[in-house]
Amino acid sequence: MGMMNASQDLHAGSPGSAWATVTVVGCGPGASQYLTAAARQVVAAADVLAGSRRLLDLFPEHGGEQVAWSADVVSLLDQIERTRGAGRRVAVLVSGDPGLCSLARRVIERFGRHAVEVIPGISSVQVAFARLGLDWTHACIVSAHGRTPEIAPDELPRGGEIAVLAGSREALQWSAAAARSLESSHAAILCENLTLPDECVRPMTPDQLDAATVSPLSLVLLIRRNLIG
Repeated sequence: MGMMNASQDLHAGSPGSAWATVTVVGCGPGASQYLTAAARQVVAAADVLAGSRRLLDLFPEHGGEQVAWSADVVSLLDQIERTRGAGRRVAVLVSGDPGLCSLARRVIERFGRHAVEVIPGISSVQVAFARLGLDWTHACIVSAHGRTPEIAPDELPRGGEIAVLAGSREALQWSAAAARSLESSHAAILCENLTLPDECVRPMTPDQLDAATVSPLSLVLLIRRNLIG
């Protein structure tokens, strides 16, 4: 099979230059200064913003319609369907990067990959490893946010770093079990509210993780002890 020519591009165009039916915008880990210029460009041109109240509040200057949602994803997608049918530009705001455990997957499943443009963002995983000055090329990323991971704690790889997307009591309990399983080789580090004024990055024992009450914006890193001393 030969290489594709310009007429066969899977998806072409700069952000907002040729609007797809829906544009998913990665809004970064929390603080407005971590928004990309591309994200701001798309939002500025959007007629409708859809997303959580926390993400909508990142764009107080936007004067168009806003569709706020909490946990009812089906209802949000139905609202987007009605809005896009009116021919308006819809930007769906997602936290972090759309390619990492994001609402973007549901949006693309609903409307089709060729009808959705995706604007990448900075993920909390990137920021967490940056705070420690560590490379995360081979990190294993596990989502325990709102669900129980398919992998068991004692089946986690021991040869590299692990990032667990947490934020709930159940996620912390799973993270604590993972930290116990890897305690001889890995240290657990809790990262909360990254990039925000109350950011906190601290080492935790498995028992401390079990007992902790944390922000919904949190993740747990399991880092090989030889890398952090």
